[in-house]
Amino acid sequence: MSLKKINTVLAAAFILFILWFGGEFILSPETTAPSFGMPSWPSGDGGGFLIIKGIRDVVLALVLGILLVTGHRRALGWALLVEALAAYGDMATVLAHHGSVATALGVHALTATLMVVNGLLIMRETRKAAVAPATPAPQPA
Repeated sequence: MSLKKINTVLAAAFILFILWFGGEFILSPETTAPSFGMPSWPSGDGGGFLIIKGIRDVVLALVLGILLVTGHRRALGWALLVEALAAYGDMATVLAHHGSVATALGVHALTATLMVVNGLLIMRETRKAAVAPATPAPQPA
């Protein structure tokens, strides 16, 4: 299997996972929230922030999906690298609020790290096309 196919399958898996997880936070935040790793359910109107998290995840997935479908592979690699920061941020949030270390590392850090690896592999795959020297236009004789 070629590097491009592996990268495409990995990127598509991330897109579907992030889209699914975000959708779950939008449609049923009370049942999805415990899997995020925080120690307790938000009090008062705090549950609305879980829906915001879901919307964020859906938007992140759509950005990746559009880049994948339109064939902008180098931009997809960059977007994966940047969007991994959201997952690392989720990990830091869980740890800072005394949540589950296992979830912080096993879900958020692992997801972020795999996104970084996929982004770097896509950058490697597209490197030759990005740095190929432009051929000079033929000069009239």
